[in-house]
Amino acid sequence: MTVYEFDGFTPEIGSGSYVCDSASVIGNVKVGRKTFIAPGAMIRGDYGRIEIGDGASIEDNCVIHARPGEITRVGSHATIGHGSILHNCTVEDYAIIGMGAIVSDWAIVKRWAVVAEGAVVRNGFEVPEEMIAVGVPAKILDITISDNYKEDWLHFKGVYERLAGDLYPRTFREIPWEFKQ
Repeated sequence: MTVYEFDGFTPEIGSGSYVCDSASVIGNVKVGRKTFIAPGAMIRGDYGRIEIGDGASIEDNCVIHARPGEITRVGSHATIGHGSILHNCTVEDYAIIGMGAIVSDWAIVKRWAVVAEGAVVRNGFEVPEEMIAVGVPAKILDITISDNYKEDWLHFKGVYERLAGDLYPRTFREIPWEFKQ
């Protein structure tokens, strides 16, 4: 894993968590237990602090950053989809940020809320608990997350905990290869 001390801050990585060696975790960062940080993720605690809860999934090529002296929070069992950007915001427990979505300064994505793929949650906007936000800028749909949806996502979240705790540490290895024309 690529974990960097910065300005006297050393990231804290909880037990059973996995940070891919092509991801970067820098400075004032705390990662909970059984969290999966995928290839290419950038978690940069240089200006502000980043806090990520237990069992979260930070997928490929995500960027997480905070303003000077402030905190970006990702709750326990939250899923941050491929290529998402979180900046100086709060994503609560079990929330889902879709692929390529942006959650901007001081926005709050409440428990079990969903931000759809490619959506942009603007400064200070709040996505209510168990609701879905879509579009640019994001707007709330008049749809509540169902119990079946939650059950499916709990299954997927368990898959990522298994990836972090066993499968990646045990089987992910760089292999030598040579390009041949």
